[in-house]
Amino acid sequence: MKMKDNNLKKVRKAMAKALDSKRYEHTLGVAYTAAALAMCYDESVKNAQLAGLLHDCAKCLSDEKRLSICRKHNISINEIERRNPFLLHAKVGSFLAMDEYHVTDPDVVNAILNHTTGRPGMSTLEKIIFVSDYIEPGRKQAPNLKEIRKLAFVDLDEALVKILGDTLAYLQEGGGETDPMTQKTYDYYCRELGRKK
Repeated sequence: MKMKDNNLKKVRKAMAKALDSKRYEHTLGVAYTAAALAMCYDESVKNAQLAGLLHDCAKCLSDEKRLSICRKHNISINEIERRNPFLLHAKVGSFLAMDEYHVTDPDVVNAILNHTTGRPGMSTLEKIIFVSDYIEPGRKQAPNLKEIRKLAFVDLDEALVKILGDTLAYLQEGGGETDPMTQKTYDYYCRELGRKK
């Protein structure tokens, strides 16, 4: 995707309007962390910043608005998402990235789409956004955060598996509903890491 620097500035300004201040701070932290990880893993820094800025672009919409966008644009909704429409922010966000922010790079769109559950066979950029969302500097409470922050710059897949494992444990302990894709992604990368070792 050909991008001029001012496009990132425009997206940043748009996010300042679309998100509440706490979410905007988080978004800047994710974009910053994603840029650092992109440098570490030889990915496009601009794409990492763009995906980081847009990953939560649908987070501050109401549940009704997210459901209505899905209905209007034939975006599939599973039963868990229907019961917990806040989970739709990644699907709706990836749609808005294309529709409102004119993102054409499929890797950036997929990074936004898969930043909450992950998916088997993620690209490096997808992994970067997933991990950055968890380890950005403003995040205070997450299990093993210090360890995962270091690990992210050494072995992205190890960091990914640790985050997925901790997320699944947290959801199970709290009685929250788990998107089956989170479990599928965890199982897939556990197998991948087993092959690497």
